[in-house]
Amino acid sequence: MSETASNQDPVSLPQETIDFAHRMFDAARTGDCALLLQAIDSGLPVNLMNDKGNTLLMLAAYAGHVELTKSLIARGADPNRLNDLGQSIVAGAVFKGYNDIVHALVDAGANPRLGTPNAIQAAHMFGRKDLMETLGTKEGEVGIEVPTPPSSLPTQTA
Repeated sequence: MSETASNQDPVSLPQETIDFAHRMFDAARTGDCALLLQAIDSGLPVNLMNDKGNTLLMLAAYAGHVELTKSLIARGADPNRLNDLGQSIVAGAVFKGYNDIVHALVDAGANPRLGTPNAIQAAHMFGRKDLMETLGTKEGEVGIEVPTPPSSLPTQTA
């Protein structure tokens, strides 16, 4: 777990603390808004990560819990955190076909070009053409490499 009590090694944490963290990760997976949001509102770090680097937001989004996903974002969850495998939250939502969650993540600033594969590549691989515009590209623009966003191209001076 990351962002645990003072970033301690989980092995040195009391068993009750580890059990509590597991309950919170389970709450994210099962969509238990009341339990998870109460804990966050009481001080649980919103970007808490498990032993695989999955955040509460990643678990909620991957399980398809739209309202919990939006509530975690509203409480400051980082939509651009990657897990230990370099997977992004938005790419997972694209893979699962959760369009409402993809829109919520992108609206919250999720970068579709982060991760391996990234969200644009996932949309291309899994035929999610309906999400290409939301992710900032068009079907024909996706090939082996993901296009660079126009805003990051160097400007030429005359």
